[in-house]
Amino acid sequence: MAPATPLRAGALVRNPKLWLVPTVLSALVSTVIALLYMGGILSPSDDLHRLPIAVVDEDRGPLGKEITGSLARAGRPGSIDWRIVGRAEAEDQLASGKVYGALFVPPGFSADAQALTTRRATARPTLTVLTNPGVGSLGSSMAAQINQGVAQRASATIGQRLAASAPDPTTKLLLADPVEVTTRVGHPIGRHSGLGLTAFYYTLLLVLGGFIGGNLINTAVDTALGYADSEIGPWHTRHRTVPIDRTQTLLLKMVMTAGIALLTTSLLMIATIGVLGMDASHLPLLWVFSYCATVAVGLGVQAINAAFGGIGQVVSMFVFIALALPSSGATIPLQATPSFYRFLAVFEPMRQLTDGVRAILYFDARADAGLARAWAMIAIGVLGALLFGFAMTHYYDRRGLARFTPQPEPSRPAVAAETA
Repeated sequence: MAPATPLRAGALVRNPKLWLVPTVLSALVSTVIALLYMGGILSPSDDLHRLPIAVVDEDRGPLGKEITGSLARAGRPGSIDWRIVGRAEAEDQLASGKVYGALFVPPGFSADAQALTTRRATARPTLTVLTNPGVGSLGSSMAAQINQGVAQRASATIGQRLAASAPDPTTKLLLADPVEVTTRVGHPIGRHSGLGLTAFYYTLLLVLGGFIGGNLINTAVDTALGYADSEIGPWHTRHRTVPIDRTQTLLLKMVMTAGIALLTTSLLMIATIGVLGMDASHLPLLWVFSYCATVAVGLGVQAINAAFGGIGQVVSMFVFIALALPSSGATIPLQATPSFYRFLAVFEPMRQLTDGVRAILYFDARADAGLARAWAMIAIGVLGALLFGFAMTHYYDRRGLARFTPQPEPSRPAVAAETA
């Protein structure tokens, strides 16, 4: 039989069936990703919903109560979750990442303010704004701006009251803004912590490690077992097909995922902490958490690829990247995103992993800082990947849906017949 005549791109490009699938998928993926990514960041102030901020009122006079009573007028109703607590509780919530900042009214605030109209004044009354960079630079900054706004409005109100009894215009001018507002860090983090962003980028590396590693293992195993061709530059290889069912193939890929993650996790920590000098403590715990997180993502990728086949990489990309990034709460607080992203954050993996990494890096590995939930969600993710993956492959095997076996090459490709 004479060899088939090689086709030219000019003949194939006129075949509409070649265009249909990639065109539809590309357009759909691009549109959805654009909506997801941009939809979560365009108006954080407008989307603000119950951003937690602590307030400590230790003033012995009436002005502290006036300030706490005016908090409801700061921002839209429901936009801020004001937590009026004691000093110790505020410090604990800052140290566990439960609040994005705090406003502190000192014990002698009213006395210092009232003394300004007398000759007994020794200092301006002071309100202190505490930031919490460990929850992320943007979230901490938003809380600080809100607290500074409350303090400035309080200063203006107090100034009007004091100026009413001032004896001369100069004193009235000096009393127009009597309160000094100071800002300092409420819970400091290390200098090499990226202003609170290392938790996000480190988590992103864990997710990418599991996602990319899982897909590389999936392709490498299929190639080695003869179910996919290997093309590296000009070199093409096709191995003899190994008789193995879908369930055993998935088991092999998952075991390899767990094994290779031991190396990739170690190298990740060596690169980020050993070479680059990222601030990190609880290193053994960080390694165990990083390994389990990477494995959980990798097993999820293998399960999705086994269930969806050729489009599995697109599906897993949406699950672990496209939907996960904007709902992670790592760069923009979840309280400043639309409700759809807060819903995704309940189960999307990057939010859970970010909370765990953040707790280890910034909040002394406290369970109530998000670490306990992160461990629970990792366990649920691993169990879900195992159940879903093996349930689907077992179903395919019982239906007799064997994996593709390379067939003899026809004399003329089918697509050529359609373009003839």
